[in-house]
Amino acid sequence: MKRWHLWVGFTISALFVWLALRGLQINEVWAALRGAEYWWLLPGVLTYFIGVWARAWRWHYLLRPLKEIPTRTMFPIVCIGYMGNNIYPARAGELLRAYVLRKNERVPISASLATIIVERVFDGVIMLGFVFLTLPQLAHLTSSSGFVGSIQHLAIIGAGIFLLAVIVFLLLAIFPDKSSKMLVWFGNRLVPARFQNQYKSICERFLSGLESLRSPKDVFMVLVTSIVIWLLETCKYWFVMHAFKFTVSFFALMLMNGIVNLATTIPSAPGYIGTFDAPGIAILEAFGVNGAIAAGYTLVLHAALWLPITLLGAYYMARESITWQRVQEEMTEGSEA
Repeated sequence: MKRWHLWVGFTISALFVWLALRGLQINEVWAALRGAEYWWLLPGVLTYFIGVWARAWRWHYLLRPLKEIPTRTMFPIVCIGYMGNNIYPARAGELLRAYVLRKNERVPISASLATIIVERVFDGVIMLGFVFLTLPQLAHLTSSSGFVGSIQHLAIIGAGIFLLAVIVFLLLAIFPDKSSKMLVWFGNRLVPARFQNQYKSICERFLSGLESLRSPKDVFMVLVTSIVIWLLETCKYWFVMHAFKFTVSFFALMLMNGIVNLATTIPSAPGYIGTFDAPGIAILEAFGVNGAIAAGYTLVLHAALWLPITLLGAYYMARESITWQRVQEEMTEGSEA
């Protein structure tokens, strides 16, 4: 991975950290952290892992046309992927879990990556759904929040992008023959001749990963599961809130969940440093939460979302006896079963 990607990510994270902490008194933030009742993190973490299990089930469901793989087999791979997203740049965990799936279950990487992209598109739709569902709450986002009322416009633009992506994937899945011909047509004009066969093979595998989208029932199940996953994650926000001395509505936390997760799509340092924290603090402040308490809560929430899944994913990765360097080497060599 090119070094400049890292520098860009760290620079963006530094900017967001500055935005998150500017104007705050560190001693007040420390006092909020010391006064928190941390046992509330236990039900929060438990709820989060139920959501991770639901993610494993969703991926199992998307992969069914390719291969029937039990959810219990998918769970460690999903954990490895989320660990990779947390500690490696450029969301490398997505490639990492596709690699582990190929290694263990012989599912082609390009096919599994297609299902992962579908996951991310549905996640984006649900996040934007959270934002639109809580549009009345957006009236609280005044200029002091740092958003200056632009969230409505960004939400509309984002909705258009994600809905367009859904339509494109549905069309690719429903019309595989025409999609294949179209991709080959583009490949003949854009891909060098020596890579044509490899390109066509990757396209075929990628399209096979979209087969689950050919059934309206399957699309509905993936959509419902995505809603459940993100509601469970919002429940973790709710549990962690009780560790601190403030209260906002569950809908406000849905709004926070939607916006901070959309913000983490911005390139940043590994672990979404800053891009998670700045919008989270700003939203809570917009709802009247004291800045120091909002900062303490957001930092603890971020850590509670990051640390447990990272440790579990690292354990599963060590159990697989693989390293990120090995994954990079094999991907560079272009090997794909």
